[in-house]
Order: sequence, then structure tokens, then C-alpha cells
Amino acid sequence: MYGKTERAIIIGGGIAGLMTAKVLSEYFQEVTIVEKDDLPGKPENRLGIPQGFHPHRFTPRGKSITERLFPGYEEDLKAQGCPSSLNKTIHQMNQYGSIVGPYPRDDIKFSRAVLEWVLRQRVRKISNVRFLTKHDVINLLSTPDHSTITGIRVRERGQQEQEKILTADIVLDTSGRSSKLAKWLEELGYDVPTPDLLKVDLGYSTRRYQLPPHLTHIAEKWDVINIAGQPANSTVTGVFSFVENQTAEVCLYRPGGHYPPTNIEQFNEAITELPSPIIAEILQGLVPITTPRGYRIQQLYRHHYEQMQQWPSGLIVLGDAFCIFDPIFGQGMTVAAVEVEMIELCLQEQQDDPHPHFEKKVLKKIQEVIEPAWWYNCAADLQWEGVAYVGSEPLKGIDFGQKYMDLFLKHATIEQDSQLYGLYWAVNTLAISPNAIMNPQMVMTILKASTDGNQFLAELLQDGSQSLEKVLDEILPSFSETLFESVSL
Repeated sequence: MYGKTERAIIIGGGIAGLMTAKVLSEYFQEVTIVEKDDLPGKPENRLGIPQGFHPHRFTPRGKSITERLFPGYEEDLKAQGCPSSLNKTIHQMNQYGSIVGPYPRDDIKFSRAVLEWVLRQRVRKISNVRFLTKHDVINLLSTPDHSTITGIRVRERGQQEQEKILTADIVLDTSGRSSKLAKWLEELGYDVPTPDLLKVDLGYSTRRYQLPPHLTHIAEKWDVINIAGQPANSTVTGVFSFVENQTAEVCLYRPGGHYPPTNIEQFNEAITELPSPIIAEILQGLVPITTPRGYRIQQLYRHHYEQMQQWPSGLIVLGDAFCIFDPIFGQGMTVAAVEVEMIELCLQEQQDDPHPHFEKKVLKKIQEVIEPAWWYNCAADLQWEGVAYVGSEPLKGIDFGQKYMDLFLKHATIEQDSQLYGLYWAVNTLAISPNAIMNPQMVMTILKASTDGNQFLAELLQDGSQSLEKVLDEILPSFSETLFESVSL
């Protein structure tokens, strides 16, 4: 099953689709990427990626997977004018103070358009991968009993009467937030579980600026300035950073239905109202090259395709088509990269030792990848007024997670403990599991460091009949380590 004689179709030519194509090219004779957009001839945003203008990033795990799939891709980014972050200054401000220090890694900063361009150019050079652009997918094709997906029906944009059938041994949906997979499965007679929803009603507003030649020292000094919004005070988050070719971007963000402005005057005013003047002061010497552009998301979703009693063979879904995250945490591309790596591992195992229900196994593995990132998103966003969760099961441990993470952040910031603060952001960026800071020893250390913490500890332990370890086992989910474990390929 699934060897060099078969054909594969990937729906969607974004980051997840490109990574998937690289993996599938090693296992299938022919790989076709079906993309609704007309792909640009240079690095620029596509209509089909409405969030593309806003900041994107890889966490360390996402970067390492991408480097393995596309060796030296960061050199390609540099050739497009993308800068390194090494030893540049990070300024992180929260309600308890600021942490300022040098960025320790040689990571390359980029816009979504440049990253996608670089990876697409790599994929175009793979001999058994082809692109079919400007085509919409109408539905899935299947065997008469609908137990196996056999391909897709497509229509070229602007050609309403002309439909084509593309056959394949496997179809992978990486079409992102525009995915119609649930509808297609229902049309085939499948019972699709209702997804978990985080009704976050969040908004972004991003503007880009050119750095004049006489101010290049600003780009040499700064990596990121992050002034975190405060749920208790309903303030917006403001983030300043650099992308390629001496271009800076400022992003304003807030969940809960109060959207950052896209009007130029109001956008500038919102920057001056941030708790720190540092971003506004830097912008005084920069030249705006775009107007502020907005982006809104009413709800985040987490599908549970893995729970379906019946799932057709020859079909896999991943990336934003499976689950979307709050973009402010920069987790989406990394989660997608881990999912692609998981598919690669499963394909290797299937080739060496074929088993039935291969696709269902992949879905379960992908859900293991999603679970801790989704939990973290919910814990963070549910602090904001106007955000609500609707799911088949209650979220376990969210109240504890919110209070404990706040105490952790407060302690690390006030004490200027860079090691603890690094752990906090390592969890935030999916570099390490929440278990790394929510284990009994670390919880005890953090809670005993403050009066509020000691009070919270007493509430957790109640009459002292249970150990802290037992209490944490009961109130916290058992976070899967799949997202954080490097696989052997």
C-alpha cells in the first residue's frame, strides 16, 4: 500500500501543502498540488491567503523540520533580503514589567509571502510534483460504497461548465480555513462530529514601514518588541518586528470583539496608547509603505475526524483544515510542520509493515499533535471578556492553567529570572511540553515564591489528604508528548 506506483493529490498549495508535497514525492510516483489561486511570479501575497500579510514565524521545532525537508532554505530567505535575529534585542513587556535581552539563536525573519515563495521554488524542482493552479475543488470522488476516496472533481476558475476528474490513490486536504471537507464527507453519507469551537472574535491590524538608510542601526539593534495586551484592562497587544529588505511591521491585536483600527489616524493613536512608548518612538523615523490592514477571525475550531466510526481510505487532512489556532502565538505553521513529519513517519512504517486503516491512524496521531497547542490557546484566550468555548467535552485544567501561568509569568518577570522566563516562552512557542513547567516540583517552587501563590497552593491541597502530584494528575489533562518528540526517520 502506497508505494512508488501510486498517485497523490494535495488540495491547497500553501505552506502545509508544500511541505506535504516534499514528503509525498518520496513515496508516490506522481504528486499533484491543486491550488485555487494563480500563483505569483515573485514573492507577494495571494488572495487565497487573507492572513498572509500579517506576521508569520516558525518556532524552533518548526524551523528544524523545515530545514530537514528543505536543507539550506534559510540561505534562500537571506537571498531575498531576510535578516537574522542572532544577538538582536528582544523587549517583552507584560503587566508585571519587562524582560529585555539578546535573542540567542540565528533565526531568519521573513514575511509569509517570501517563505512561501522560497519553499514553492524548491518544490517546483521536484520532478514528480506538478501544480494545477486556478482550479476549485468541487467534491471528492469515491467508490460506489463511499469507503474509499478515488480522487476529486475540479473546475477551472472562470470556466463554469468545464469540470475535470483527477484520480488518485490518496487525497490530502491542506486547504486551510477554506476547507470544505466536512461538507464533502456529509455528502458521501458520513456522520461528521461537531468541532470544538473557541469563539474568540479576534482582530488584527498590521502596517508595514520602510527603514531609511540613515536608520539602519535600528534594524541592527532590534529583533522584536512585544507589548502584551492585558485581559484585565482590555488593552491591545502591540508587536514590532522586522521582515525582509529593511521592512518593519507593527501588528495590533485583541480578542473579544474589540478590533484594532485600520484607519491610519486611529491606528497611530492606538500605538501611542500602548503602555510603553518604545514602538511609537521608533516609528517616528520610519516611512509607512502600506495602510493598516485588518484581519478578523470569529472562531477557532478543532475537528475530531479521528472520532468518526467510519473513515474512508485514501483520505487525510492536516493543518488549518483540521484545526486553527490564534495566530498571535505563532503556532500554526509549526504544528503543521510536525503533522507533516508525523505523516512521513506513518508512511515509512506503512511501507515497511502495511496495516489496514492507515489513514485513521494518521488522524489519531495528528490529533495528538494538536491537543496541547489547542489547550494552550484556550487557556490564554479565555482570559478575555467576550471569548467563549463550545465543545463536546469541558476543557480540563483551564482554570488552574490560567492562574498558574499568570503567577509563573509574574514571578519570572519581577525576579528578572531569564531562565524561568525562557521556560515560559518555550511552552508558549511549543518548544517544550506544558509538563515541563506544570510538574509538581516546578509548581511547588513557583507557588511558594509569593503570598498569592501560597494561598493558591493551600486551595489546591485543601485538607492535605492528597499530594500535589495527585492533585495535578486529577485537574490537568495528560498532555501528549507527540508534538514535542523528535521522530527518527
